[in-house]
Amino acid sequence: MSFWTDRRVLVTGGNGFLGRHLLAELRRAGCARIDAPRSAEFDLTRPDDAARMIGAAKPEIIFHLAAVCGGIGANRAEPGRFFYANAMMGLHLLEAACRAAVPKTVLVGSICAYPKFAPVPFREESLWDGYPEETNAPYGLAKKMLLVQAQAYRAQYGTNAIYLLPVNLYGPHDNFDPETSHVIPAMVLKFETARRENRPSVRLWGTGSASREFLYAPDCAEALRLAAERYDGPAPVNIGAGFEITIRDLAEKVRRLVGYTGEIQWDASKPDGQPRRMLDTSRARELFGFEARTPFEEGLARTIAWYREAYS
Repeated sequence: MSFWTDRRVLVTGGNGFLGRHLLAELRRAGCARIDAPRSAEFDLTRPDDAARMIGAAKPEIIFHLAAVCGGIGANRAEPGRFFYANAMMGLHLLEAACRAAVPKTVLVGSICAYPKFAPVPFREESLWDGYPEETNAPYGLAKKMLLVQAQAYRAQYGTNAIYLLPVNLYGPHDNFDPETSHVIPAMVLKFETARRENRPSVRLWGTGSASREFLYAPDCAEALRLAAERYDGPAPVNIGAGFEITIRDLAEKVRRLVGYTGEIQWDASKPDGQPRRMLDTSRARELFGFEARTPFEEGLARTIAWYREAYS
């Protein structure tokens, strides 16, 4: 019988970007008993709602994906909200899971938790070696507290909560809102709009010199499933694709795939964010056999195709 046969699963944030892909991944694996309530039903910043949600679902495994997040602009505009909402949701969720003796909780952290100048590639051992990049530090620190809580509850109560650190995600169902989107959907939106309207140029944030690593969201969903099946340890685990690309090179790649031929202008008055990001993904490979499978250009092409179909 499948690991997932008859297993009751609760996914917070199941209607969000990564959540949609995780639900599809779990269903492909044979999981038929999934609860994915919306925030309108349960406000996880309220402890009673977290307890009610778990009491109603009676899960054997929880995936905590619910988050308030966005790109650099959104983090700068609402640092207080990003800190409070993410910290409270995590604290209340894991406390309620502990009280209900839920057998396993999978907590999804953020690469924003890493120090601003962590050695590249980022290794999990470097997580506490400095302060995060300032523009997203409130969000990153709020998510980082989930690791502290998980390890503390494991030590005192025996709670089985694992903590995963996905790199920047992209793919179908991403957020293409110009005010809150991350870098890839923001670029797709700008280049596609400029192509349709025959604009001579596109203006992008920063200098383009910062680097990032990107993971196709369905691959991340597979990593979450594998970790739920195979990993029960206290150590944080990076989830990534194992490559690095500058924002300038990314822009050229997205522009080419979109088919836009105009000029790119860089607005150096806007922040670049963290100088470099790339994960050491060896721990995920060794502990639960995860390796990203989708080539970057293929994932980008699928994302652009999905955007065109969804927003045409």
